[in-house]
This record gives sequence, C-alpha cells and structure tokens, in this order.
Amino acid sequence: MGKLILIPTPIGNLEDITLRAIRVLKESDIILAEDSRNSAKLFKHYDIGKKVVAYHQHNEHKLVGSITDDILTCKQVALVADAGTPGISDPGFLIVRECIKKNIVVECLPGATALVPALVNSGLPSDRFTFEGFLPAKKGRRSRLKELAKEQRTMVFYESPYRLLKTLQDFEVHFGQQRVVSVSRELTKIYEENIRGTVKEVTEHFQNTNIKGEITIVVEGLKDSLRKMNKPGKED
Repeated sequence: MGKLILIPTPIGNLEDITLRAIRVLKESDIILAEDSRNSAKLFKHYDIGKKVVAYHQHNEHKLVGSITDDILTCKQVALVADAGTPGISDPGFLIVRECIKKNIVVECLPGATALVPALVNSGLPSDRFTFEGFLPAKKGRRSRLKELAKEQRTMVFYESPYRLLKTLQDFEVHFGQQRVVSVSRELTKIYEENIRGTVKEVTEHFQNTNIKGEITIVVEGLKDSLRKMNKPGKED
C-alpha cells in the first residue's frame, strides 16, 4: 500500500531542510504543493524533478478523494506547504483525516516551523505554551481576545504584516500595555528581526516601520505578567 508523507520545508533559508526530506521528496510518486511556483525554487535547488500537483485551501475538498485513491494504488504522495510544516496554519488536516479513515499510512517528518524558533528566542517561558495561529480577522476576534486575556501560558500567534499593528493595538486593549511580547519577522532570512518589549514599546517601534515579511508574535501569559507585577521590591 502507498502512503501519505507530510514534509516540512524551509521557512526561509533553503538549507533548513533535512537530508531525509530531500530523499523522500525524490522517492515520491506525486508531490502536493500549496503553491507549485513557490515550491519550484526549492525543488530546483535540490534537483527534485517529480510530478507536482497544486493542493491548497481552495481545491483541497475537491481533490482529497482522487488523491487518496492514488495512494490506495500503492503510490507514495508527499505534501508540502509554502513554508514550514503542513497542517500548521496550512492545508493538511483534511487529507490526513481522510487517509486515517481509509486506513492509509500517514507519516510526518520533523522539520522547520516558525513557531518554535520564535518561542525559544523570545525569552518568555517555553515549558508550557499555546499556539493560536491566526486570530479571526473579523467575526469572533473580540471574544477570542477576551478569552485569551485570561490565558496563563505563553501564547504564539501568526500574523500578516498588513494586520500586525492592528493586532498589537488589540493586545494593548485586551492584555494591557505592559504585557511583554516578542515579534519575530522573516525568521531564518537575511533580514531576520526580533523585537522584544512591552506591547506599548513594540507597537511604537512598528508604527515607524515599513512592515514586510512573515510575522510570528509571542505573548507573555497572564500568570507571568501578574507574578512580575506582584513581585515584592527590595527594602531600602
């Protein structure tokens, strides 16, 4: 029987791919790519010349049946996102669920994802955290932020450069100006930037900046924020 293999791809630097991932891509019969044009750069760099099929949020419901049928004919199908690990704020969940229903073997290789380096280099507690992905753009956004204002674990979000300022301003309203945040931009790329400080400080920084690239935001949990506020001062 064939199998589905989810393969993480670099989030920026093309060297951030495992030897195993390159081998599996070359061995696969079909590669599903979120954006075949974007993935072509990676495939050309590593001389991967396999059949590539576009697989994204606009066509995954339509294609999932035919792809699982291909796998059942003993084909090995690899799934890659534009960057990072498939299924993490990218297509992947639907086809994995369908493969499991049909008793198809599913493997996921370890590899690149933006949330881990952003979390670790934020300086905020990383022993317990919650990954929130993208906040709702409109409907449900305010209620979600109200819920997260009580979250005691470190929180990790993805955001577009076009909505970063709005999100930071929403954090000011719901989390308070003194909550500590870390914004990582263009991780692993030439212009990587990590800005740390209070929500107020980081918002002021980006108000005077032309914001570009992929954004990951790490936010201090309420528990650590309250502990910091209630820490007794030294006696004179």
